[in-house]
Amino acid sequence: MNADGAPRRRGGDQFIPRPDQWRLGGAAPWASGRRPHGIRLDELLDVVRARVPGRLAPPFPDARNSAVLIVLHDTPQGPEVLFTKRASHLRNHRGEISFPGGRMDPDETPIDTALREAWEEVALDPGLVTVHGELDHLSTIVSRSYIVPVVATVDVRPELTPHDAEVARILWVPLDVLADADTYREEWWGTPDLERPIHFFELEDETVWGATARMLHQLLRLAHAVDGPEPPAW
Repeated sequence: MNADGAPRRRGGDQFIPRPDQWRLGGAAPWASGRRPHGIRLDELLDVVRARVPGRLAPPFPDARNSAVLIVLHDTPQGPEVLFTKRASHLRNHRGEISFPGGRMDPDETPIDTALREAWEEVALDPGLVTVHGELDHLSTIVSRSYIVPVVATVDVRPELTPHDAEVARILWVPLDVLADADTYREEWWGTPDLERPIHFFELEDETVWGATARMLHQLLRLAHAVDGPEPPAW
C-alpha cells in the first residue's frame, strides 16, 4: 500500500515519456540461458575484471563526464544491487531509479567520482567498497552526459542514509529478481530507420529504465554469459 492507503501499482507511478511511435521488443537475451543455481557474484566479478570496457555510443562534443557506482552485495540467496530513487524536486530525471553517481570534478578519476557521489548521496563509506572494473561507457541525450559505470562490492550491507536534497529512497534489489521474465520488458522507440531499444525493469512499486536500465541490462548479460554486441543506444 502507498502512504495514502491506495494499493501499489506494479512498476510504480513514474512518468515514462513514451513516443507516439513505439513497439514491443523481444525477450531478455538471458531468458533462454538462466543459470539453474542463479546468478553467482564470484562468476560475474571474474567476467567484469577480465574485460576491457567499450563505448555503447560515442560521446557528444559537449558531453559532461560522469560516473556511477554499481554496488553489489552477496547474500545467501544471491547478489543484490544498490539503487537510489532521485528526489522529486530535482531538475533532471526527477523520481527516477538510478545508481549513485554524478558529474566528475576536475582532476577526478571515474572511481573518485563514483565513490564521492555514493558518499554524498547515501553516506556509503568509501573504505567499505572494493572496485572490480567498469561496464561499457555510454552517452545520454537528455542530460548530455558521458557515463563511466564503476562496478564494486561491499562485504556486508552497510547502514545507509539518503541525502534528502538528492535521494528519496534507497533500494537493494536481487539480481535474480531483475533477471526474471516478468520483470524485464524491451521496447523499441522511434521511426523504423531511427528506432532504438529501451529497457525496462518493473519492480513491485518502481520502474528502472533509461541509462540505468541500459547499464543493468549489460550487467545481467555478463552475469549469464550472453555473448555478442548490444544494439546502439542512440
